[in-house]
Amino acid sequence: MLQTLAGITWRILILAFAAYLLVWAIFQIGPVALALFLALFVTALAGPIARVLGRFLPKTLAVVVSLLLLTVAAFVLLGQVIRSIVAEGPALAEAVTAGIGQIDDWLQTGPLKLTGDQLTQVQSEVSTWLSDSGKTLAAGIASDVGAIGTLITAGSVFLFGTIFFMTSGPAIWQWVVSWVPERARESFDVCGDLAWGTLAGYTRGMVVVALCDAILVLIGLTILQVPLAPALAAVVFMGAFIPVIGAPIATLMAAVVALATKGLTTAVLVVALTIIVGSFDGDVMQPLVMGKAVSLHPLAIVSIIASGALTFGVIGALIAVPVVSSVYVVAKYLAGKDEEHPYPPNAPPDTPDMDTKEAVIA
Repeated sequence: MLQTLAGITWRILILAFAAYLLVWAIFQIGPVALALFLALFVTALAGPIARVLGRFLPKTLAVVVSLLLLTVAAFVLLGQVIRSIVAEGPALAEAVTAGIGQIDDWLQTGPLKLTGDQLTQVQSEVSTWLSDSGKTLAAGIASDVGAIGTLITAGSVFLFGTIFFMTSGPAIWQWVVSWVPERARESFDVCGDLAWGTLAGYTRGMVVVALCDAILVLIGLTILQVPLAPALAAVVFMGAFIPVIGAPIATLMAAVVALATKGLTTAVLVVALTIIVGSFDGDVMQPLVMGKAVSLHPLAIVSIIASGALTFGVIGALIAVPVVSSVYVVAKYLAGKDEEHPYPPNAPPDTPDMDTKEAVIA
């Protein structure tokens, strides 16, 4: 037993060290790695459009048209979101401030009976933490992509990466596979297919989930006659790109606005809407839209998002789930726990031994 545990332990240590070296190497070329990762995201979104257009147009033209369509759609969608937030931003900020003021009064006059000094201390600590986090994030972003040269380089890698991934993605992958030893080549190929399927499914699914969450919140807030519903729905749309917790947390802002403008009853109803959105997102939309792309428990997803945010900030929170999900499906395959993809792929089927055959014949 001890010998078995020792063998497992040193193997885990070797894998952990290899993972550490990989992460260290990625950190050394952070902007380029992020650009390639974003290029994979865009390829996952534009790929199906290019395949449909490829039935009627030459391949290169289909890729160009699909990227143009995706760019126009992104600008229109983001333009609407930004326009809604900018147009109603001052009123939204005023409503949120008023709602927080009412919560502050309740904390002092309600059952908690907090003193003004205690609230001031909590507010000061929260403000300091947010300020430090913001400065750290801003400094990290500035150090990574602040230089014009770095920004141009990362942008060029993103643009060319997207084009070449879409036009010759399979050929690039086969070139990578050709460098793997022949005995492990087939398994390596399956690992790549599984990881890409997970990443692509997650990317397409999150766009659909974010739109559905925003529409659901917009309908609910409109029915409850909460002011600034379009701007709040836009905030929910942006927040929904962080799975499980993003949309509900963004919807809580609507509860604060409802408290300031419509009263406690409407605010409670908006909190109920938050619960509905969270359940609809986690129990219906993600399993229905993403299927097996993200086959992780909600607790694991929340932990992964928190770890990514603490390590890499906002970008870490956005990319943590697809990265870990891709690693998970590969590990599941290599551990022989993927029923649809047995490992090793060329293993002979199980056959009964001679005693079993004789027993069956008898």
